[in-house]
Amino acid sequence: MSATADIGSRRTDLGIPTGIDLADPEFWRRPLPERAAAFARLRALGGPVYFTDLRTGKGFHALVRHADVVAASRTPEVFISGPGVTTPEPARWVRTLFGDSMVNLDDPRHADLRRIVSRAFTPRLIAKVEDDIRSVARELVDEVIARRPTDFVSAVAAELPYRVICNMMGIPEPQRNRILAQINHASENTGVARSRIRIPGKGLRALARMQGSIAALGRERRRRPTDDLISALVTADVDGRRLNSRELGAFFSLLLVAGVETTRNALAHGLHLLTEHPEQRELLLADLDTHLGGAVEEMVRHSTPIIQFRRTVAADHQLNGTHLAKGEKVVLFFGSANRDEAVFTDPDAFDITRSPNPHLGFGGGGPHFCLGAYLARQEMKVLFRELLTRLPDIHSVGEPELIHSNFDNRVRALRFGYRLSSS
Repeated sequence: MSATADIGSRRTDLGIPTGIDLADPEFWRRPLPERAAAFARLRALGGPVYFTDLRTGKGFHALVRHADVVAASRTPEVFISGPGVTTPEPARWVRTLFGDSMVNLDDPRHADLRRIVSRAFTPRLIAKVEDDIRSVARELVDEVIARRPTDFVSAVAAELPYRVICNMMGIPEPQRNRILAQINHASENTGVARSRIRIPGKGLRALARMQGSIAALGRERRRRPTDDLISALVTADVDGRRLNSRELGAFFSLLLVAGVETTRNALAHGLHLLTEHPEQRELLLADLDTHLGGAVEEMVRHSTPIIQFRRTVAADHQLNGTHLAKGEKVVLFFGSANRDEAVFTDPDAFDITRSPNPHLGFGGGGPHFCLGAYLARQEMKVLFRELLTRLPDIHSVGEPELIHSNFDNRVRALRFGYRLSSS
């Protein structure tokens, strides 16, 4: 397959390099360095590039430059999310059954839901969550020392955000393993499947069961509220509005993807980056207080846990010299934007002292900037402080086992090791 530039209203002088087709699933099976090099060639063309999926005949404009991704993110009246931001777009019946995730909404509905959720994050709840992150990080390192697991993802990176979110939401302990299994089933087909045909039935059944569990908890919390986020969401009164059962289920699903999977992947990539760049690791160990915040930001920039989101053009628009017609699709490639040579010096380097670091790892700004950015940063900072203080030799062993995806930079497993101090 090869990408083609439309001969109509779009620019045709870009000369798409041979062998680069972002619409072809095979592209997303290439090693990460090859993909990074391909995106560098696309950025050098200077503008959005149009790709056609030869299986469907449908296409999209690829926004690969930092400035273009920011411009689209901050012009929500033109680049709308309502039709759906993932590929493929969610079917209408799925959205009717499960409710709309905030990522697939535009204002005013998006703003209304975001206000309710933001109001629920009271200073008291935030303080409680911060204490809980520290407690969970200590527990996880205790468990690592006691049990000596070999996979960092399952033992640490996935456990921290999941435990924190379950504690924050008030999910009872007996239900957590069942909900985690449902999450895994619901998300296993995300991204590039082995075949070219998606079979989402099992994932949807798992999602339905999970949302049913959360809806039942929501009903219980309305009757008997407690000091947790579910209670705050279903009892909050913002201009006479609070989350209903479907909205609660959709928000919980989003929180688990945005708050668990992305943080898990950033943590796993982060440990491997520190292992692959020992000089950066030594710099960090020499002064955690000075460099930990910068290290976390650079881990997010370098790994970019969410690769891309889609938008739909609501009205004819000019972007960086390219005419975008109403109804066309654009795809915001955050990973490419985070390697843009026009913004980042030596962008392929891992540099924990990089400043400024205007990465788009949490989105390009605008109304859909990640609600969980603060939580993810806190989890990463607290966990790496705990790990590097108590297990300063902790390191990855071999390469991370990646899952082919055009949506997220997902790590299935990462072997790791460490030495215990003699004291």
